[in-house]
Amino acid sequence: MATSRMVLAALAILAVLPVFTSGDTCLRPSVVSQTYTSSEAMMATETVVIVEFTLTCANNLKDVNLYAEINGRTLPATRGQNSKTYQVSWSDDHKNIPAGTYTVRFFDEDKYAALRKAQRSGDNTADIEPLFTIDVNHKGTYSGPFIQAEALATCVAILVWYLAYSTKSNLQS
Repeated sequence: MATSRMVLAALAILAVLPVFTSGDTCLRPSVVSQTYTSSEAMMATETVVIVEFTLTCANNLKDVNLYAEINGRTLPATRGQNSKTYQVSWSDDHKNIPAGTYTVRFFDEDKYAALRKAQRSGDNTADIEPLFTIDVNHKGTYSGPFIQAEALATCVAILVWYLAYSTKSNLQS
């Protein structure tokens, strides 16, 4: 009789244990985001991408540690002064961030641990379900006109001088 009570008590503890050991998870996240990508290639050596967002959880969870993943690269999300605002930014060479839409996947600590485990073991990370995603539309970088305005003005000035000199020479002869 005493052993069956001990077994029942052990089963009850094992049944309740996951509740105490699991961390809080953001339920039904609501995200409002703003994105920025640099578009000037003449003055900058790299393209910069900034994602700012506000996260609201249905269970009013605050100060969630978030991690972003884009193209296999993981970055921590920086929390703003308001516990609901976050920012992620990165930069790379212009050729490595061509025009297009990029999906940034965000993970809480538990899902990030699963993502890192999948990366270490060589598994497909696309199978890990993110907490939420944000699409970043990058329109590409502008590196200026094919011919610089200064070069074009110099060519026109030389052409005008040549035509004027040729006309003057023809009139004098």
